[in-house]
Amino acid sequence: MVLNYIWVSFFLIAFIVALVKLLFFGDLQVFTDIMNSTYDTARTGFEISLGLTGVLSLWLGVMKIGERGGMIEMFSRAVAPLFSKLFPEIPKNHPAAGSMLMNISANMLGLDNAATPFGLKAMLELQEINIKKEEASNPMIMFLVLNASGLTLIPVTVMVYRAQLGAANPADVFIPIMIATFMATLVGMIAVCLKQGINIFQRSIIGFILAMGGIIAGTILAFQSMPQEKINIVSSLAANIILFTIIVLFIAKALKQKINIFDAFIDGAKDGFKTAVTIIPYLIAILVGIGVFRASGAMDFLMEGARNLVAFVGADTRWVDGLPTALMKPLSGSGARGMMIDTMKTFGADSFSGRLSSVLQGATDTTFYIVAVYYGAVNIKNSRYTVSYALLADLAGVIAAIFVAYLFFG
Repeated sequence: MVLNYIWVSFFLIAFIVALVKLLFFGDLQVFTDIMNSTYDTARTGFEISLGLTGVLSLWLGVMKIGERGGMIEMFSRAVAPLFSKLFPEIPKNHPAAGSMLMNISANMLGLDNAATPFGLKAMLELQEINIKKEEASNPMIMFLVLNASGLTLIPVTVMVYRAQLGAANPADVFIPIMIATFMATLVGMIAVCLKQGINIFQRSIIGFILAMGGIIAGTILAFQSMPQEKINIVSSLAANIILFTIIVLFIAKALKQKINIFDAFIDGAKDGFKTAVTIIPYLIAILVGIGVFRASGAMDFLMEGARNLVAFVGADTRWVDGLPTALMKPLSGSGARGMMIDTMKTFGADSFSGRLSSVLQGATDTTFYIVAVYYGAVNIKNSRYTVSYALLADLAGVIAAIFVAYLFFG
């Protein structure tokens, strides 16, 4: 529903702006530019979706190997001690804990299709122990804030789109995204812990905070002293080593479990092909809407206003071009994806703006969509402070994304 209003707004605002430019400024080209943009962006949407099939099939094939090889279960066991402290109100050995672990683990591995069923199952099980059936419980709020923070180890979709749009090294945003999404998760988790009176100095929680904080701080310190060219080389090398190591570990784990690795890859690749075909109409729709909005001059007007405001306070204005992706992400995943693609098409996949929009896309998740779907599944009417704390995590992710983009990409 939110995306519906946004999409319609693109066309209505574009029409009003174009009419003003025609009547008051004599711009005879504006409506021609708008119609040309609809054809161009529709073609672009189809070409991108079609080109996605190969890379998406590859990665979903790899992910299927990891899924069948037991990587989700392994991640779940690894984070189980932390989860028992973050959700003290869930009875020991309750099935909800297992479903939440599987959901978070699947999200971390980029297995969106596997994560959602586990998440919905977790909400149903949490509702069983929820005393106030129409009000979100503390475990529900913690669970949704962690989901909305978008914690992921492998930003598959972002790298896939970057590859399709001609990035020299699609994985160069891997480490920046990891830092930004970790920051979003840390801020969201700590904020909810403080709100719910959970002691963050328990060994499992403080261990996680220190470990993640150490990784982030260590990475920043290591790259801060390097010249820009070396940062790009080292970060790209590290990202590619990590990604290929993950692929090899997935295969090794699957070998140990004695599953048919080739069949698993083929099944995942089939899902990748279906996904690429399925998103064609959605991607065309959102890109056409954004294209109309940009061709009318409305996008330039908004961005120029934001840029002037940022310049007025004496700050660098380059990050403003990534702002549409950041603003759209909590509202709509499809809309944010469209904004990211539009930014990369306009400025280049390897431009500062293109890379920043990619990091912003991977830093957080679609807060309002997650809240609507998960709470709607169990008929929760009072979400309490879920949205405000999830948006706090989003804000932390956005700020971190801008910071690391300047650090890694100048």
